[in-house]
Amino acid sequence: METIVNLIIQLVAGAAGGAGVGRTAKNLDLGPLANSIVGALGGAGGGSILSSLVPALAGAANGGGFDIAVLAGQIVGGGVSGAVVTAIVGLIRNALAQRQRV
Repeated sequence: METIVNLIIQLVAGAAGGAGVGRTAKNLDLGPLANSIVGALGGAGGGSILSSLVPALAGAANGGGFDIAVLAGQIVGGGVSGAVVTAIVGLIRNALAQRQRV
């Protein structure tokens, strides 16, 4: 059950990170829906990788209760990885668009 909760947290934080990149870096903007989708996927993937690398972020299953540090770690991990993946996809899209113009 904790795994599903962690995944939902990572998806939401990743979507927020992707949307934030789209709003702040207009040259990387994929559009509101695409920013959120790419960010959510990046948040889930990056958050899962981070959870496996840092076992303390794996969830409350180890401690048996709710831990605010685990929640904060999931939010930060999902948000940052969602923002990074959205920025990378935006850079790739811009490079491909520029290449087609030449």
